[in-house]
Amino acid sequence: MDTVEQRLARLEALEEIRMLKHRYFRACDAKDPEAMRGCFVAGRADIYYGPALGSFDDADALIDIYSRIALERLDDRYVVLDMHHGMHPSIHLTGPGTATGAWTLRFRQVDLRARTERVTALDYDDDYVVENGTWKISRCHVKVLWSIQRALTDDVEVVQ
Repeated sequence: MDTVEQRLARLEALEEIRMLKHRYFRACDAKDPEAMRGCFVAGRADIYYGPALGSFDDADALIDIYSRIALERLDDRYVVLDMHHGMHPSIHLTGPGTATGAWTLRFRQVDLRARTERVTALDYDDDYVVENGTWKISRCHVKVLWSIQRALTDDVEVVQ
């Protein structure tokens, strides 16, 4: 039987991983590339963000594309607005300093240039490792379950 200390260490690790993913979602919505980058391992990572964004060998390439999309402004307004609702975490510790995780994401995006709104249901399949004493994402694969896009009509007002 595991000791109380071992059980507590597992619970702490699970909570740290949950908080890592929450930081990631908040960084995406806050348009904070530096905070988003900080959620991933420093070196090589295995990242697949679906057919729209593709695959990356490290987080730097992802952050570059994310920054160009998320930080684009037109008439002093952001062009693309995102909302990430991550839920239903299923996290499994696989060894000392390693874990896997599955998450459900409800994603909403408004594109003011295209005048569209998209709602998407996705699943995340992640791997996590401890790097310099902190949990980081080392693998992140996204599977799009379904998506719907509609035009924003002229009577729709988007406030930033």
